[in-house]
Amino acid sequence: MTVILHPGAEQDLVEAASFYEREGSPIVAARFVNEFKRVAALIDEHPEIGSTRGKGLRGMTMAVFPYTVIYRHDSKLVKILVVKHDRRRPGYGSRRS
Repeated sequence: MTVILHPGAEQDLVEAASFYEREGSPIVAARFVNEFKRVAALIDEHPEIGSTRGKGLRGMTMAVFPYTVIYRHDSKLVKILVVKHDRRRPGYGSRRS
């Protein structure tokens, strides 16, 4: 299967990593990115693993960091739409497709 990131999800990832680098350290930022990569690989291997979110979306919570990866998949493609902080407003990124 192929995993792609929506441009908004790429921006979410950059902003979160920048926050962790600024407020924590480059090591914390790298751990965040590595955790995202781990979750993306898990989703790629098992696309049904995430909890259903409605409208054909699924979500997978990251370990340690308070973020959820929201994605959509079909038989050939996983598209990561949002990398969402769990305390942001509930509908954040919901218009992305």
